[in-house]
Amino acid sequence: MKEYLLGNVAIARGILEAGTGVVTGYPGTPASEIVEALAPFASKYGIHVEWSVNEKVALEVAIGASWTGARAVSVMKHVGLNVAADPFMTLAYTGVTGGLVVCVADDPFCHSSQNEQDSRRYAQFAGIPCLDPADPQEARDMVIYAFELSEELELPVLLRPTTRVSHASSDVVVGQIKGRSTNPEFIKDPARWVMLPAHARPRHTVLLEKQDAIRATLVDVPWNRLVLRGDIGVIASGISGLYAEEAIKQLEADISILRIGTFPPPDGLCSELLEHVTKVMVIEELEPVLEEYVERLARKHNPDLEILGKRTGHIPRVGELDTLLVRNAIAGMTAMPLLDVRSVKEADEILPPRPPALCPGCSHRATYYAMKKAFGKDAVFPSDIGCYTLAVRMGTIDTCLCMGASITLASGIRFAGEERDICCSIGDSTFLHTGLPGLLNAAYNNARITVTVLDNSTTAMTGHQPHPGTGFTVTGDRTKAVSAETVAKALGADFVVTVDPYDLNATIETFKRAKVYQGLSVVVAKQTCSIIARKSGIMRRPFTVNKENCTGCRKCVEFGCPAIEFDEAHARINALCTGCGVCAQICTNNAIEVIE
Repeated sequence: MKEYLLGNVAIARGILEAGTGVVTGYPGTPASEIVEALAPFASKYGIHVEWSVNEKVALEVAIGASWTGARAVSVMKHVGLNVAADPFMTLAYTGVTGGLVVCVADDPFCHSSQNEQDSRRYAQFAGIPCLDPADPQEARDMVIYAFELSEELELPVLLRPTTRVSHASSDVVVGQIKGRSTNPEFIKDPARWVMLPAHARPRHTVLLEKQDAIRATLVDVPWNRLVLRGDIGVIASGISGLYAEEAIKQLEADISILRIGTFPPPDGLCSELLEHVTKVMVIEELEPVLEEYVERLARKHNPDLEILGKRTGHIPRVGELDTLLVRNAIAGMTAMPLLDVRSVKEADEILPPRPPALCPGCSHRATYYAMKKAFGKDAVFPSDIGCYTLAVRMGTIDTCLCMGASITLASGIRFAGEERDICCSIGDSTFLHTGLPGLLNAAYNNARITVTVLDNSTTAMTGHQPHPGTGFTVTGDRTKAVSAETVAKALGADFVVTVDPYDLNATIETFKRAKVYQGLSVVVAKQTCSIIARKSGIMRRPFTVNKENCTGCRKCVEFGCPAIEFDEAHARINALCTGCGVCAQICTNNAIEVIE
């Protein structure tokens, strides 16, 4: 049976068909839809599905399930694996009982991430297998195989879809959904599960001894395919293999091709190609993981082989690849004519820039406006990962490093001797993700900073997923709602005040009090996300501009709300207005009025 599926939904389908018992994750583009697609099936198939508070927690919950004999999967984006790296690396030593798949979606070109990062390096570092799908069908098939491989080797398996695989849609052949395994039991085995140095040393030896078994097991998988033709060759991994096949077909070139879908790659197929060709190009996204492997193997099988790729500059090491780039790279290798890309560049020059911006009525914009009014332009404003980072043009985003780093960076800036006022910002989901240790550290070490928790009651940037502060789980069940204000007080902050950002004057006054407080101050700016509010039926009356009162000062336009425009000599409010009313409070001429 075929279904037309998004890549992430295809992965979710594979997880269901594999009889998985526990699914964990933390929202992060491009991986978020996997857990969301599984949540509606949790009750029907007896699966535990959760949005965990962060990726480390998510992986550890999945590990516990695996050690109890259940199949488990932990889902995250590439930078999330940095958070989960501590348990991930030691997990390779302990191994698993039930199959455990760590699904990590990479994001070449930083479409929605703070860096480009190749998760194959983590699999290589840990010494575990990695599967690199090229399309939604392979993604679904690889998930099912990954569980089998994990149980055969008693190792976790990393699945590495990229943005173009996760967010592509195609027909996918699907199978029957299995029920989860029954009667799991945790078997006590301290020598394996308790990683004291005396236990870890022999387990490291076990892991090293499994490397040959990993390579042997991956020899006959269908995702490694060799087609021998002429004496020029291409080796490509993941979605790059699709680009390479299409390019060779377009060029009608007599080129041999080896497509790779597993790491470590298949020694036999690689050796066969390397002995057959005189020149080879290695095509892969991000790091030269496959290229380095080919270079090592060529020393043994064809020392005079010319190897082209990232190290020679033929394939870029940054950004994502596409069919045109790969086609021209292969054409250049064979002295065939290149396609002109000027039309694409000209289009980029003609089209107006459309930088991402905060939504109309977003409470974060009001919070930042009030913050800047109270602290002034000269203050230092560390910030964090979330949709609020889009306010960088408001002059209140001076740093953005990684999840939860705003508070700790603010502390470090203060302890370095910075005397200016410091006001950092962090979203509610991010605060609960990794902000809590930073706030505890700031309280414990007496950091004189102001922390602003931008609480819009959702994980907005990745698609409005629930978190522990919302009172709902991913399956829609009611649960305890964690209060940011209560948590901040429990962690040692004495000055903690909750404000409504739509009440602009009160918010400004609160920030002024926080600014002069001689210690750690926390302001919780709480207002429901404007998108969630509208979907929930919370409707406010929109505003309009009374042109008789408008002087054209542009203060409201400079506020940056997409609902406010400037028409000749006056401001104008368009149909995007959500009725938050902040612009009316900014206007000094009483020119903005509610539409009665």
